Amino acid sequence: MQGRKNSTRAKATVLVVEDELFVRMIAVDAIEDAGYATIEAQDADQALILLEVHDEIDLVFTDIKMPGTIDGLGLAYRVRERWPGLPLILTSGHLQREDATVPAPVPFLQKPYRAAALLAELARLLD
Repeated sequence: MQGRKNSTRAKATVLVVEDELFVRMIAVDAIEDAGYATIEAQDADQALILLEVHDEIDLVFTDIKMPGTIDGLGLAYRVRERWPGLPLILTSGHLQREDATVPAPVPFLQKPYRAAALLAELARLLD
């Protein structure tokens, strides 16, 4: 496992970072239905705080365009610097992968994405 997984837990924990409540709820439901645990953040600023206090987070799934002092790309770069082994998945409905400077080799899901595509990336990165 590439994240910071605690061997006493059965499944991984995913930090879902999304400012749109309805979109975040759909992602969280799909991830939890697949057996993963979730922690939610409404923006990248809150996500960074949660990452500091929750060492059980095994993957960060983040939107790119969000309000706050940093966006999802800024979050991705900070995660890469502070927790280099922590897997990331980026998503956006406003940008294409080629429109943003996405850290390689971070997976990118174009919104609207299918739950199956998200779960396939989670399984690939975590299982």
